[in-house]
Amino acid sequence: MLASGGGCRDMSIRSSCTLGVASGLLRKVRGSATLLAVAMSAPMLALQPAAAADCQSSPYAKVDWTECNKSLLMLGGSDLSGANLTDVDFTSTDLREANLAGANLEKATLVRASLAGAQADKANFARIEGYRTSFAGISAQGASFASAEMQRADFSQANVTGSDFQKAELGRANFAKATITGTKFPMANLSRAELRGAVFEGPIDFTNAFLFLTRIGGLDLSKATGLQQSQIDLTCGDKATKLPTGLKAPATWPCKLDTDDVP
Repeated sequence: MLASGGGCRDMSIRSSCTLGVASGLLRKVRGSATLLAVAMSAPMLALQPAAAADCQSSPYAKVDWTECNKSLLMLGGSDLSGANLTDVDFTSTDLREANLAGANLEKATLVRASLAGAQADKANFARIEGYRTSFAGISAQGASFASAEMQRADFSQANVTGSDFQKAELGRANFAKATITGTKFPMANLSRAELRGAVFEGPIDFTNAFLFLTRIGGLDLSKATGLQQSQIDLTCGDKATKLPTGLKAPATWPCKLDTDDVP
């Protein structure tokens, strides 16, 4: 019989008893080793890098091109809707007529790229570099261009209804004949920007926007919000410019058109 302490007293069954005890101990050792291996591997699994972006793939909806180099390419008409294009280099790339609806282009480089005629409703262009980028005719309704660098960008005939340009750099940008209904420009730099011929109904937010020599000739800004007299005094309007109640045209209108003011 087995003793209360787990020993083997009966000689006739001592061998089998010993084997049973040894087997139990082995199982415990193996179990402890397995737990130790799992515990040691957990931090290593946590340190495994995330799946790499698919930089070599052709464009398709929801593709992940994070931090990929896609400069100097012909991607016109491509479907990049919902794509992750964060920090992608699109320098001088042709994205005309591309579908960028809902795509995330935050911090992307779009210097001298063309997005003319693209569909980019609700896309994220926050903090992009877009010097001399063409957004002509783009549909970017409800898109974000917050803190973007877009000096001399071309938004002519674009539809940016309800878009957010907060803190965007838009020096000499061209919004001629663009639809800017409900667009927000708080703290944006619109110095020497072209707004003449822009189409809009309802309010536009110019709170703390920098409007040095901004071309507002012929615009009805009577429903614009956030405008102060100090801002208007820096702009370039004309007799057809309408201002919100309480603001008046400065004596310096019309501004002399300098060839360097052309976007």
